[in-house]
Amino acid sequence: MAINIKNFLLSKDKKSRIGHFQDLDHIDGVAISVVSANLYKDPRDDLVLFYFRDGANYASVYTQSKIISENIKWNSSIKGKSIKAILINTRNANAFTGKLGFKGIIQIAEELSKQLTIKMSEDEEKINSVKPNEILFGSTGTIGEIFPTQKIHEAIPDLIKKIKYTQNKYLWIKAALGIMTTDLQPKLAMEECKIGSSVVKIYGIAKGSGMIFPNMATTLGYIFTDADLPSKILKQLLKKNIETTFNAISCDGDTSTNDMVSVFATKKIKHSKITSVNDKKLQEFDQKFHTVLLNLAKRVAADGEGSSKFVTVNTINAKTFTDAKNVAFSIANSPLVKTAIAGEDPNWGRIIMAIGKSNVKLNLKKLAINFGDIKVIEKGQLVPNYQEIEVAEYMRGEKVDLTVDLNIGKKNFTAYTMDLTKKYIEINADYRS
Repeated sequence: MAINIKNFLLSKDKKSRIGHFQDLDHIDGVAISVVSANLYKDPRDDLVLFYFRDGANYASVYTQSKIISENIKWNSSIKGKSIKAILINTRNANAFTGKLGFKGIIQIAEELSKQLTIKMSEDEEKINSVKPNEILFGSTGTIGEIFPTQKIHEAIPDLIKKIKYTQNKYLWIKAALGIMTTDLQPKLAMEECKIGSSVVKIYGIAKGSGMIFPNMATTLGYIFTDADLPSKILKQLLKKNIETTFNAISCDGDTSTNDMVSVFATKKIKHSKITSVNDKKLQEFDQKFHTVLLNLAKRVAADGEGSSKFVTVNTINAKTFTDAKNVAFSIANSPLVKTAIAGEDPNWGRIIMAIGKSNVKLNLKKLAINFGDIKVIEKGQLVPNYQEIEVAEYMRGEKVDLTVDLNIGKKNFTAYTMDLTKKYIEINADYRS
């Protein structure tokens, strides 16, 4: 995968289907290192370390697949509320690798904790340490291949050497590129807000392009803030906001063994103390946190493997939230709908089909469907002045918005997906080549 980082440095000129890239700069309390452990045939960055020298409160959500990767097992076993580092490798999922894969995590954790402790003693006068159970892991790539413990172990000295305590746009893009697999675009987002009178930052990166469908969390997403928020609050915020962001995207209807989304608070900004997720001083942070998560989630869907269009499916006025979600995903995950969109075919009958198979009670006399602003179905019937050529013209764009109005309640849900092209088949047929 030949991706030139220079292509993304002029980010004000680099625009994706959902808007311009943002320029992340520095956030206190986070150090970054990105190296190649030679996990690919052609050398590229494939190992990313986020190091929190003074510790960070954190919260994570993980895949609900019944088969999970060894790094997720390791992360789930950690009971502490503060961690010192997270190491992410690409190319190998460390899933279905059994005891050997988990043993590899242990060996890497022990060596990394040892090297970080040495680094810490060199950087500071006070005596401190990094323990193995203060390190999280993220892995992504091929399932079932032997975990490259030795290669990662050998890359640790270089990883420690290249730790940067001050970040810039280049370093954030480098980190976002370093966790990619079949992605074509790095995924970054940022917001600033206030907690009380103090300004805090929220930065995030993500990866994901295929095997993406929500079940607690999807893909890999890492969010960083300099706010001083306890892990309990972070957990509540993440659980609350994941449902309409990372749990609202689908590329192919498949759930990975490695999915995780984590948030880290470095506690560097001393603001009003927050003890409840319902504290009014937290409202702006809550909103901006959701914005960052949604921005990243949309970028994942827009970069779906082989995609040519970013698709938004809005289900409105459903009887229940679950009904709205089921209808939206029935459409978003339908290969027939997705291939019609790829072919720019305004086949609204496929939308009708997908609604019908969602197992949601309907009143057909109230059903309405829009393609963008173009009304196609109203009160359960094709509108009298329907012009297929008008809808076909609309579908030539890179963004397609579908709205299904059930008109039987007040609950809404929006799903984000992409079209299904021949390129998707090519990418996944050649995935391990």
